[in-house]
Amino acid sequence: MELGLMIIFWYGVLHAFAPDHLSVIADFSIGKSMRKTFLITIAFAIGHGLMLFLFAKLFSIIEIPAQLTEYGDIISSMVIISIGLYLIYMALSNRIHLKIHEHNGEKHTHIWFGSEHSHDKKETLSVLSIGALMGIGGVRGMLVTLGMIESSSIDLSVIGVFVLGVSSIFLLFGMVILYVNKRFLTSIKNVRRVFATAGLISLAAGSSMILG
Repeated sequence: MELGLMIIFWYGVLHAFAPDHLSVIADFSIGKSMRKTFLITIAFAIGHGLMLFLFAKLFSIIEIPAQLTEYGDIISSMVIISIGLYLIYMALSNRIHLKIHEHNGEKHTHIWFGSEHSHDKKETLSVLSIGALMGIGGVRGMLVTLGMIESSSIDLSVIGVFVLGVSSIFLLFGMVILYVNKRFLTSIKNVRRVFATAGLISLAAGSSMILG
C-alpha cells in the first residue's frame, strides 16, 4: 500500500501542473491575501480530489464506454472557458474595483467585482464546486493510475495523499500569485490588465483542451 500511496502522491503532483488547474488557481487568487489564497488552493484541491476519486472508483467497478469519459474533459474545458470569458467581461466593463488603505501601518488591498465585496465563505464554496466539476475531467488519467494499485485499497487515505500532492503545487503557485498581487496590483489599471490577461489564458487553456 505504501508504494500505491507514493504513486498517487506523485500523480497528484504531476496532475496539478496542468495549465487549466493553474489558471483556475490564478483566477481566484489574484488580489487575495495569503489566508484567502491558502483557503482557495485547499478548497480546490479537496473538491477536485473527492470528485475525481468518486468517479474513478465508480468507473473501475462499472464498465463505462471510454467515449463517455470524454464528456468529463468537455465539462472541465467549459468551466475554464466560462471563467475566462467572465474575467474578460468584468475587466472590459470596468466592474473590477480596487481600494488600498493602511491599517496599523500596513497596506491592505481590496479587490472586488460588482458593487460589493464577496464573502470568503461563498467564494471558498465556489472554488470547491469548480474543483469538483473539473475533477470529472481527470477521470481517465486517474483510472490508469488506479490500475497500478488494488481497487480494494482505495479509501480516504488515498484521497488525502492525492490532495496533498495537488496542494503542494497549488500552494507554491499561490505564492507566485501573492508576489504578483504585491508587486503589480497597485492601480486599478494594472488590476484590470492582470484580470484580462488571466481571462485570456483561461480561455486559451480551455479551448486547447477541447480542440486537442
